[in-house]
Amino acid sequence: MNRPLRIALVAHPRHPIAEPFKGGMEAHSFHLARGLMARGHDVTLFAAGDSDPAFTIDPLLPVHYDRDYPWENTNPHPELYTVLDKAFGAARHRIFSGHYDIVHNNSLHRFVMQEAKRTGLPCVTSLHVPPFDAIHGIVRDTLSDTHHVTVTSARQNISWWGQAIPPESLVVHNGIDMACWPFSASGGDHAIWCGRITRNKGPHLAIAAAKRANISLRLFGYLEDRAYFDQEIAPELGEGITYGGVLEGADLSDEMQQAALLLFTPCWDEPFGLIAVEAMASGLPVASFDQGAVREVIGEESGRYAAPEDVSGLSVAIREALDINRSIPRLRAEAAFSHETMIDRYEVIYGQVMNASQRRSRKENPYETLML
Repeated sequence: MNRPLRIALVAHPRHPIAEPFKGGMEAHSFHLARGLMARGHDVTLFAAGDSDPAFTIDPLLPVHYDRDYPWENTNPHPELYTVLDKAFGAARHRIFSGHYDIVHNNSLHRFVMQEAKRTGLPCVTSLHVPPFDAIHGIVRDTLSDTHHVTVTSARQNISWWGQAIPPESLVVHNGIDMACWPFSASGGDHAIWCGRITRNKGPHLAIAAAKRANISLRLFGYLEDRAYFDQEIAPELGEGITYGGVLEGADLSDEMQQAALLLFTPCWDEPFGLIAVEAMASGLPVASFDQGAVREVIGEESGRYAAPEDVSGLSVAIREALDINRSIPRLRAEAAFSHETMIDRYEVIYGQVMNASQRRSRKENPYETLML
């Protein structure tokens, strides 16, 4: 990118864009904002008002919505959609005011994409989730030369579009700041599991596989589903199985460096798997269910795999993964998933939609071209 840009970065306001991160979407928005700012871009973060004050924040809501309108499993609070429609309905005019060179949309709300189509202003929407009915049609109908979407993996692109992938849907792998995840050439004799504590992340299966493989396991992550934790995780704690809560990035990095390997147990069509990249950067091989984009991210040399929800197979994968040299996953993370590589790719796409918007503007205003 030849010049600094004014960027509106729209985040999903379920949680604050602040450490400790509740999930991958929050981590992505945080590190993307910080990385763009480090390159000299002027970033305004449209997010929950209780996000990290180090950013310039234009609040979508005064505080993150999960505090007052919790989303339990698949059941949103009955007032939530009204609250979000009101918030995004007011914010879309600020986001697409013409003040910004580019809008980078990390939210899931339809109003942002619809406003991108209506105005023809340059916009990139990053999709971090598999397709679901409430949003799939909106994404499809708003694609244009001035509104592109990015997905985090080739597998996610197929999930969204099948074999008819539109040219406006582009793969940008999530990236991490390698400096935040120092490499450790040796670790302990225990496994680690990190993520949201909810059924579709599979921590109960990680525990079962660790016990079968006779390896201790430390779990960390946000308690998204308290009932699930109380019924299926808490009774398994003890005798080498521990839960350490939610950790800040530096503390989680320390835990990564001390572990022998990562257990990664998605029970859904995982679009990417940021925690696997962070673990690999730290030097951890991965034992994982072969689900979604997992193999695309981890690769053949950095991990070992089991069929989805196959506890016995995962216990075998654990034992095999322990033999992987820790430099192998680190080198893969450096080569494919650095923060710099991700932002380079985004800047190219920004340029594409900005140029298309300028061409459209000149076509609609031919006198502007003559005056130039």
